[in-house]
Amino acid sequence: MTDENTRTEQELALSSLIIATLNLEMQPADIDPEAPLFGEGLGLDSIDILEIALAISKTYGIKLRSDDKSNERIFNSLRSLNRHIWQNRPK
Repeated sequence: MTDENTRTEQELALSSLIIATLNLEMQPADIDPEAPLFGEGLGLDSIDILEIALAISKTYGIKLRSDDKSNERIFNSLRSLNRHIWQNRPK
């Protein structure tokens, strides 16, 4: 498993997708994989998360539902989102 400061290729690809989707002016490696996506970390809001969910659906073929009770855990950090994608994506 990766340690806190190591980013996997999948995490960097997901960072790139988030940056492109939201037109952020940063590099994929700038997103701390353990930092919160909401609030103090990356500072995303619910509209940003909806845009990311749509991009993830198109890119990875995984459906993220707005009424999923696990969303807080799934979208907690880049690492938790990446883990969810890779555990649930179609084979």
